Amino acid sequence: MPDEVLDDPRFIGRRERFWTAALSDPRYSENRVAVAERNGTLIGIAMAGPAMDVDADWSSQLYVLYTYAAVHGSGAGAALLNTVIEPTATGGLWVADPNPRAQAFYRKQGFVPDGTSKVEERVREIRMVRR
Repeated sequence: MPDEVLDDPRFIGRRERFWTAALSDPRYSENRVAVAERNGTLIGIAMAGPAMDVDADWSSQLYVLYTYAAVHGSGAGAALLNTVIEPTATGGLWVADPNPRAQAFYRKQGFVPDGTSKVEERVREIRMVRR
């Protein structure tokens, strides 16, 4: 994500409004949210829900999966993913490109690029699916 998006003084307020709605608005009641913590400290978060892509032929879509870099490779990301999307369920997600580490993680979880890409907020993303 471009620095100017992250540095925008309105960014934190927008994220707070997003998470307040995602966690409390009945319109998002089908979403599944999970957090990971270690020794009482938040180390990751994930959110998935119904497929949003018009051409989706999978059951769930991963909207958010973040962990601190310090816990990469610890299994926290896989545990979060498997909590919000069952390991045997079909699913789809969008991931920044290039982002070889994240793409390799999703491949390990059974997701593969389907050839679809887009650019949002000047970030190129590819779609990965697990069928």
